[in-house]
Amino acid sequence: MLAIFLTKLKLAFTDSALRRRLVFVGAALFLFRLGAGIPIPGVDVAALQRFFADNQFFNLLNLFSGGGLSNLSIVMLGVGPYITATIIMQLLTMMFPSLKELYHESGEAGRRQFAQYARLLTVPLAILQGFGLIALLERQGIFGEVVFFDRLVSVIVVMAGSMLLMWLGELINEYGIGNGVSLIIFAGIVAGIPSAVSQVIINFDLTSVPLYLGYLVAAVVIVAGVVVMTEAERPIPITYAKQVRGNRVYGGLSTYLPIRLNQAGVMPIIFALSLLLFPQMIVNFFAQADNATIQTIANFILSLLNNTWFYAGAYFILVFLFTYFYSAITFDPAAIAENLQKSGAFIPGLRPGRPTAEHLAKTVTRLTLVGALFLGVVAMLPLVMQALTGLKALAIGGTALLIVVSVALEFMKQVDGQISMREY
Repeated sequence: MLAIFLTKLKLAFTDSALRRRLVFVGAALFLFRLGAGIPIPGVDVAALQRFFADNQFFNLLNLFSGGGLSNLSIVMLGVGPYITATIIMQLLTMMFPSLKELYHESGEAGRRQFAQYARLLTVPLAILQGFGLIALLERQGIFGEVVFFDRLVSVIVVMAGSMLLMWLGELINEYGIGNGVSLIIFAGIVAGIPSAVSQVIINFDLTSVPLYLGYLVAAVVIVAGVVVMTEAERPIPITYAKQVRGNRVYGGLSTYLPIRLNQAGVMPIIFALSLLLFPQMIVNFFAQADNATIQTIANFILSLLNNTWFYAGAYFILVFLFTYFYSAITFDPAAIAENLQKSGAFIPGLRPGRPTAEHLAKTVTRLTLVGALFLGVVAMLPLVMQALTGLKALAIGGTALLIVVSVALEFMKQVDGQISMREY
């Protein structure tokens, strides 16, 4: 196994085209981390550190932003506005048939236009999130005395930083390897590992050794489970009909169509976090309002969201639903059945066309149920452990672990696919 890995690694760096893609990904992530180290003007660092010390919501938001929020950098919003815009656009396809037709039936040009709409929607969302976040932090004493112009400049800077990350993510999709948005979040999490480890060492207590060992065992089990569920496939047998052309016989081969158990990968986790964090940030802003009625409603919603069991239940439901939603977007049974029919292939015992599409849809629905339940349980498990142990870091660490493992697996599979394609 080690020899195979070393061989693949050697091929990855000896092939010039693949090497360029890997170097491009590294350069884009370096630019992201460089931006994460540049703070916006007027930040009181000591007050910021005190604010983040015991605030689970902002620590989770910092994780989702790729680590750019911890020092209020120019990329403090991360790719959150772009992900939120993407979710809104995908949901709108269910409400407006014209958008659905544009995305599913207009080919590559239609998908490019759809993506352009998501980019345009990102701008107002980034402005709204940036203004709400900066206003909230101003009330916490993170900034000194600011005037309207200072606030305006800060909002424009963080909006531009979010758009820059969106651009870098799309460049990675086009010129690099892997999903750019996922890799940016991955890079932010990995960059925070040394700091997290040092904090554990500094605060180490012998009485907490069983708890740390239990968390380590749970982490190993989660990693193993994510690997198994990500790699699991359901092979559907496919037979190609024999065709006689002149004196030669073509086809007659039997192969299989692999359907992944988890079609959606890590995207349901990212989508669910985005949908939970964005309203929570807005509610945090309104909780500081002068109007007593608005403040009361906002505090009630915040108390509900801060309840670990309610939050865990909402997280599970969102992950479960987004797994089905994302699988429905990425896997089209009707299109696959049509392609099989055009190529002279069929599933034994089924007629080509609609019966094949129905069989594929039924199979994917059953498989997605297992994948959605697994993702939901794994996403909720750290929150349950936090409720039982009282350690808030478990919820953040569990989510980070799930994202890191899933993104790393997907990235390695794409690198391996590139290598295999060049070998052939």
